[in-house]
Order: sequence, then C-alpha cells, then structure tokens
Amino acid sequence: MKELILQRITESVEVKQRILKDEKLIETLHLLAEECIRCFRKGNKVLFCGNGGSAADAQHLAAELSGRFYFDRAPLPSEALHVNTSFLTAVANDYSYDDVFARLIEANGHPGDILIGLSTSGNSVNVLKAFEKAHEKEMITAGFTGATGGKLKEQVKYLLNVPSNDTPRIQEAHIMLGHILCEIIEAKLFEKK
Repeated sequence: MKELILQRITESVEVKQRILKDEKLIETLHLLAEECIRCFRKGNKVLFCGNGGSAADAQHLAAELSGRFYFDRAPLPSEALHVNTSFLTAVANDYSYDDVFARLIEANGHPGDILIGLSTSGNSVNVLKAFEKAHEKEMITAGFTGATGGKLKEQVKYLLNVPSNDTPRIQEAHIMLGHILCEIIEAKLFEKK
C-alpha cells in the first residue's frame, strides 16, 4: 500500500517536472493569461467546459475567477457550462448529450469571449462541438488536454497539452496550470490590498 502511495506521488511529480522543461507549454500558458486579461478588460467573459473530473476542474477554475483567488476583489465574468442541471438534462434529453455545451455557446457566446475546454483525451464530442460553435461565434479558444491533444488540438488557439497519458496525472496538472492562470489574471487586473 505504501509503495503505491509513493509511486503515485512520484508519477505526479515527474509530470510536473516534464511541464517545467516544456518551454512551449509554459509560453502558451503565459499567452493564454494575457488573452484572458484582455478579454476581461474588454468586458467579455471566460467560459469553461469538460466532463466528469474535467467538469469539476472547469467549475473549480470558473469559481476562482468569478469568486476570488488569493484576495478580495471584484468578481470576473466566468462560468462552467455544465452548472445548470435543468438545462443540461433537458438538452441531453431533447437533442443529444453531444450538444449540451454547443447550445449554451450558441446562447451565451459572443465575439471576444474565451472558451476553455478541459479534456484529458482531447476527443470528447460535446467539447469538440462547443468549439465548433465557439468558432462560429468568433470566440477565442483554449484547450487543456493530455499529451497528444486529441482532436481538440486542431480546434484551439492555445493548447496546454500536459505531457502524460495518465488521466489522474493529467487532471492534477490541469488544476495546477489553471491555478497559475487564475493567479496571473488576478494579479494583473487587481492591485493586491
């Protein structure tokens, strides 16, 4: 049991060490942070989507922006697309689960808004369809994925593809990268009190 615990912690650390050496990923995170800052300064919003654990991470990151991160400040317009369960279940029932995120992008997406999709495989159909709709709406796009980027890599301007194929390790890295993103945004947009 102890060996398993130590092995999983080691694996998580190793993924983060690979991220530290990935200059392209680090630069992409920096560019995405700048894009989010411009988005918020223009009065636009950042939307997130994902399934399962990635949905939890999407909701977590949206809450860091719309609530607070390190200090009290004005809320930023940010939301995870799955949080309205009545909408989610109605659209899944009346149309298809594949359409749940795209329908909300159609309703609420505007040019200059940002859509950030989290998908460890990069192949979640409902996430991909959301990005198709986001392009139609002239939104800026970013994806948090695993090593290959899946089909999502062709749909996004900013790709943060964690150098791993292990879902839990990818998700751990996604939340770390997301926290860094939120910290940069908060620090640049608000003077710490």
